[in-house]
Amino acid sequence: MEQVLTLVVRVEKKARPAQTDALETAARAVLAMLADERSYGEGEWAEAMAAWQDNRIRKITKRARGIEWRRAEALPGITVHGYGTGAEPESAAAEVRVFPPTGVDEVPVDLFKLQVTGTDFEDSGELPPVAAGVPVLWVNPALEMSSGKAMAQVGHAAQLAWWALPAQARKEWVATDFELAVRTATPEHWRTLLTSNLPVVQDAGFTEIAPGSRTVIADHPQLRR
Repeated sequence: MEQVLTLVVRVEKKARPAQTDALETAARAVLAMLADERSYGEGEWAEAMAAWQDNRIRKITKRARGIEWRRAEALPGITVHGYGTGAEPESAAAEVRVFPPTGVDEVPVDLFKLQVTGTDFEDSGELPPVAAGVPVLWVNPALEMSSGKAMAQVGHAAQLAWWALPAQARKEWVATDFELAVRTATPEHWRTLLTSNLPVVQDAGFTEIAPGSRTVIADHPQLRR
């Protein structure tokens, strides 16, 4: 049975996360799930994680607010908090909860009934420069994706980077609370990145974009050595 990992972003009526904060928090949530001791060895999520990673890696992003969010938080998973990069008063630091994978027909009812639509966010100002040494997930500038779709794609890019890193580099990333940045590449930079042999996400084409579209490239300093 095909497996899916569900991400839920908190979107209250008067407190929406900024776009980049939501994307970065989603990527960090996927990494938190991969690194959690419950996800490997004899951990309670290990079997589900292995089944998911051994097949086509599928993720879906949904939104929740109020009681929906509280019900989602009551289910087994990990909540990751963003840093609130939005400058507008109505912006809120992103909150994303990630759940252990399930069969596509076995998603818990409190997650299954959540909406996929309504996850379109915006950045209210210019993004700060990325500090030296910080991993960057570069988004394809030629594609139009909803925020929810982009959250799943950057999560996948973070996962590809995690798989490619040696054990010590993974430990170092964990120690920084999975510090990373998400930015949209310029067309010229994107073309250069495509020649770099860095991990590239190729979408399966279930939603929004054509199958095989290259959506995000994971540029982690440890992968350039």
